[in-house]
Amino acid sequence: RTCDQLRCTACDFRVSLFNDYIWDHSCDYLFFRNNMPELSKLRVKMIKKKGARAYACQCSWRSIDELTDLQTDQQLRWVCGKH
Repeated sequence: RTCDQLRCTACDFRVSLFNDYIWDHSCDYLFFRNNMPELSKLRVKMIKKKGARAYACQCSWRSIDELTDLQTDQQLRWVCGKH
């Protein structure tokens, strides 16, 4: 389970999540900075992968395909945006 209201304290954007996708390895900071949150623009760098989940805000992104504790990643500044 994951919070579906994640927010980034670095860029102040809501973290988007996409089930059954991962990010292409060519993704970089400028790609997300220029294209978030427009799904039509993001799709060009999304790869279909059953059981995975792609997360992104305007400054950080992650592809997760196994159980992972995102709180242990010191580079992420994602917090619960409150329910």
